[in-house]
Amino acid sequence: MAGSTLLGNLFGRSPIGPIQEHMKVANDAVQLLPDLLRASADSDWAAGKTLHKEIEKAERAADKLKRSVRRHLPKSLFLPVPRSDLLDLVSMQDAVANTARDIAVLIMGRKMCFPETMQDAVLAFTEACCDTSAQALLAIQELDELLEVGFSGREVKLVEDMLKQLDKMEQRTDKQATSLRDTLFKMETELPPVDVMFYNRVLYMLGGVAAQAEAVGCLLYTSDAADDTTE
Repeated sequence: MAGSTLLGNLFGRSPIGPIQEHMKVANDAVQLLPDLLRASADSDWAAGKTLHKEIEKAERAADKLKRSVRRHLPKSLFLPVPRSDLLDLVSMQDAVANTARDIAVLIMGRKMCFPETMQDAVLAFTEACCDTSAQALLAIQELDELLEVGFSGREVKLVEDMLKQLDKMEQRTDKQATSLRDTLFKMETELPPVDVMFYNRVLYMLGGVAAQAEAVGCLLYTSDAADDTTE
């Protein structure tokens, strides 16, 4: 028993489970955005307020998990991947939750409602960004398996395929964002300039959710542990 305790203290508590839970909570915040856009389109601000609170609740939970991971992440030499890589991963996951919260704050703070002719396309864009976040979560959920097999074998191929799909999904959101900005540009003269500015801001932040989710995948596969398998 004493030997087991010594080894436990030496290697520290595995941070992988909390990191996976952190991404799950961040994704929970993101997945509420389509309903918030629907409430906005219907000018249902009571529903919007409830969704806003749920998004902020998830973001606070993500913050709490982030602090816990940072506080308990072992400083020994026995982490399976560099400590700095895991900290970067948590920071990028946290950015996903933060951006979802910022979108909700902006929409609800200004009672924003996109022009009716854009609403379906904006919702489709939002859902595509949410799908990208969900795909990043799927990849993160394989992290413990990757570590178990030493970033090698069939598990690596599985995750590589997930990350290729993640990249394709993020590229799709880029194209949707460009199309929406082009549509908005053509409507600028018909809309209040301040509204146009904030519409563009929300579109930019929605695209940021997808970009940050894709970056989570990149961080997952640019650690020294992953790179060592290619040498």
